[in-house]
Amino acid sequence: MTASPIHARFDGPIVMLGFGSIGKGTLPLLEKHIAHDAKKFTVIAPDDRDRKLLDERKLKFMHLAITKENYRDVLTPLLKAGPGRGMIVNVSVDTSSVDLMNLCKDLDAFYIDTVVEPWPGLYTDRSRSISERSNYALRESLLEQRRKRPGGITAISCCGANPGMVSWMAKQALLDVANELKIKFTEPKTREEWARLMQLTGVKGIHIAERDTQRSREPKPFGKFVNTWSVEGFVSEGMQPSELGWGTHEKALPPGGFRHETGCDAAIYLTRPGAGTRVRSWTPTAQAQHGFLVTHNESISIADYFTLRENGKAVYRPTCHYAYHPCNDAVLSLHEMAGAAWTPQKTWHILDEHDIVDGIDELGVLLYGHAKNAYWYGSQLSIEETRRIAPYQNATGLQVTSAVLAGIVWMLENPERGITEADEMDFRRCLEIQMPYLGPVIGKYTDWTPLVGRGVLFPEYVDRDDPWQFKNVLVS
Repeated sequence: MTASPIHARFDGPIVMLGFGSIGKGTLPLLEKHIAHDAKKFTVIAPDDRDRKLLDERKLKFMHLAITKENYRDVLTPLLKAGPGRGMIVNVSVDTSSVDLMNLCKDLDAFYIDTVVEPWPGLYTDRSRSISERSNYALRESLLEQRRKRPGGITAISCCGANPGMVSWMAKQALLDVANELKIKFTEPKTREEWARLMQLTGVKGIHIAERDTQRSREPKPFGKFVNTWSVEGFVSEGMQPSELGWGTHEKALPPGGFRHETGCDAAIYLTRPGAGTRVRSWTPTAQAQHGFLVTHNESISIADYFTLRENGKAVYRPTCHYAYHPCNDAVLSLHEMAGAAWTPQKTWHILDEHDIVDGIDELGVLLYGHAKNAYWYGSQLSIEETRRIAPYQNATGLQVTSAVLAGIVWMLENPERGITEADEMDFRRCLEIQMPYLGPVIGKYTDWTPLVGRGVLFPEYVDRDDPWQFKNVLVS
């Protein structure tokens, strides 16, 4: 592994919820960079397949699922064991982020997660509207909790690679574009100043543009979902409605597109699952590609963060959404699941560092619509580099776990910020901590637009006056 500076010290009890691909990858990073007492470290998970990693370290393991009925009884004594404040590192699924944050607030304990999660059942609850099953609704429940109980001990929401790291990259990319355009500006300090700078640069939107080229040594078996990160997490978000931050430059809602009736109004949803919705995008290695418009928290939070309002009305907002091309095995798995009327496969497998023969996870932000057309900024982390610098994970996982590390360090350095989104954190500090684990981090301009090559073999009804209308991005 890389050199291991100690970024922070924490003397209180630490509780890690979940020990899947992200949990077991986060553990060695915490061991190397956060000074703590291993005797006060507890892992809780319903799956004990990797328990040997904990037993080798003599770490306490509780083999159970955290539920709506037991979370307070199980977690309270652990977090109050002292000395000082406790901490939850939530890298699980099917646990309510808002309820856990509320518990931590009650107990004066720190909290961090990688996604806003509900208790089981929300995503498939037919009694709820599509809007109520969305990430938009989950984020609004988080913001409502912050309004009810402002300030206090820091609780960080959605601090993984995406959501999380990409919000920090969006700010760096914006500064790069502004400097390239020779715009005179003072680096923004406030949310409004960031939005004004993005408006000034002419950015119309942001793709969270990702291409995972990691290849397995073995062909994907029929009837098994194979992925490079949590299958449960990917299937859950893939089954939610497609969602995107909706920019003020957009002329018309797409077919099947609707606004939400409550909340910040920064996003829309489509009446189809994200795993069945494709969009045109671009990354440096793959160049032009079709990705999946899978719902993600950052699609909404980034669009909301960069919204500029005058007299309560949004006068500027970028469109923002995920454009994800997962590894080829995951693409085949999605195709198989869609053909079965979105019935998930009964078995699944996460490719670990031993399964993968080669490839990278190219993850970044594509800022488009400005005078230089489009600019991609992000990480090109390979499986070979990952094996060299961090154990128990592939390239996809390390982009997430290093962001969790950065979030914990920032949280301990800023202990009284209340509920905080990644967009509100110090992007420079977080990227500084994370950079040693991201492989090459590059910025690249491109002349590509979603109109390139369109209408050559067949007529297409596109908006040629504005190449960056979402109408042109969506694969119908």
